[in-house]
Amino acid sequence: MDWKLELVPVPVTDVDRAIAFYVEKVGFHLDHDHTVNDETRFVQLTPPGSACSIAMGKGIVDSTPGSMRGLQLVVSDIDEARTHLVDRGVPASDVEDFPWGRFVFFEDPDGNTWSVQQIPSLS
Repeated sequence: MDWKLELVPVPVTDVDRAIAFYVEKVGFHLDHDHTVNDETRFVQLTPPGSACSIAMGKGIVDSTPGSMRGLQLVVSDIDEARTHLVDRGVPASDVEDFPWGRFVFFEDPDGNTWSVQQIPSLS
């Protein structure tokens, strides 16, 4: 039996601001934005090429906005990923090299933190 992680809730204070950040700046795809009623709005966004999405909205998650730490994306070219982020106005760290990969770090407007990793070649 496969167990697939497909949706991770991300707590935010302003849903529209978060959508703008993740879609316009980071480059995620907006899959769903559905208001169920005055207490519930469901938004789903997916990074390009990912099988896992993030969810946010109203009445979706009760975690404190900005409390998600270390969400991680994996890319084939960390330098290209950093350029993409910086060119779109995302304050991203310099590339950092570790034995387990090359990384760039950034955070969303609420302070949820992300790392972007280029996995080292095993050859």
